[in-house]
Amino acid sequence: MERIRQIIHLDLDAFFCSVEELRDTSLVGKPFAVGGRPNERGVVASCSYAARRYGIHSAMPMSQALRLCPQLIIISSRHGNYEDASQKVMAILRELTPQVEQISIDEAFLDASDIPEKADIIAKRLQTRIKQETGLSCSIGVATSKLVAKIATDVGKKAKGGSGPPFAMTVVPPGSETEFLAPLPADFLWGVGPKTAARLAEMGIQTIGDIVSFPEYELIASFGKNGKEMIRHARGIDRSPIVTSYPAKSYSQEITFARDVKSDSELHKTLQELSRRVSSRLQDDNLSGMTIKLKLRWPNFTTITRQTTLNQMTDDAQTIANMAKQLFEKVWKPGKAVRLLGVGISSLAPSVHQLTIWDVEDPQSQRLEDAINELQHRFGEGIISKGLPAQNPDINLSDSKLKSP
Repeated sequence: MERIRQIIHLDLDAFFCSVEELRDTSLVGKPFAVGGRPNERGVVASCSYAARRYGIHSAMPMSQALRLCPQLIIISSRHGNYEDASQKVMAILRELTPQVEQISIDEAFLDASDIPEKADIIAKRLQTRIKQETGLSCSIGVATSKLVAKIATDVGKKAKGGSGPPFAMTVVPPGSETEFLAPLPADFLWGVGPKTAARLAEMGIQTIGDIVSFPEYELIASFGKNGKEMIRHARGIDRSPIVTSYPAKSYSQEITFARDVKSDSELHKTLQELSRRVSSRLQDDNLSGMTIKLKLRWPNFTTITRQTTLNQMTDDAQTIANMAKQLFEKVWKPGKAVRLLGVGISSLAPSVHQLTIWDVEDPQSQRLEDAINELQHRFGEGIISKGLPAQNPDINLSDSKLKSP
């Protein structure tokens, strides 16, 4: 008889803000956001629950957040503090079981199948211990798979609402997965991004239950392999394992220009292309990263590196490019010549498969994407690209590991 899996998903509530509130208790109950300055085109990395009442959310431009809440307090990110707090929480998880998969700085899956106690009891004790030992609130989902446990956490957090951390606990008993998922919006599923959700709505599909009752052949005809996966997920079927180890390495791409470059547009296009190459390697190896790195060398051979850490894992080329450009613009002045540019990513972990707004989501585009990837694998990455100029033959491409500053 096959064992019933006990999967726990844990998500630290408003993590960056919670760490800041522990550092400065005067922030408790006030609208504040962690992130970049508005005059530097900064974005909200995290915001307090008081700030969320004004409609502020993560990834929002900080200037927009200030318009929504003029009294908003802005706190610069302290990634060292967040890393320390995260490591304390992950250490507690690994004391319980070595079967821990950390998927971001504030989120993890655990497989408690080999622990004799029921998963809901384990989870409640874990939630209480984290609060007592670190002062941090977390929400937890418990189910027989990673997919349903993650959705359970999200459902619990939304249901709690309120003006403070949800500290939610949602348990989906074995055998009730399809029933639990049925009334939820279709975009709760992994793999259903905004474009897919819009296409499903055009087909009359609003909920996950609608996906289950819809003719399978029509979904597969419309979405190809993504349609097959969507059907399985809608039924609560997900056998993906907990992944506890992966290559401890970073990926990077760099370009040494044959002639020093001063052009704003050329340098930004180069960063975009480097980011695409890094993203492609991540996706080939089914990995995501959290720390984006920039390497820059001036004509006098002075080399500088900069890095920033995201609040979630990514393998998305546009996300990597946006962060690399932000780092670049902080150190480069218009008209200054550049000899070398490099983009890298580290803090790697196995990818959690969920399409974003940037992803290819229709079969025709997927076939085009596959064809491009096949050409690049056979003849080299410079043979074809999407919306970017052909590679300059005078440019030297090389892989290298970027050193932290």
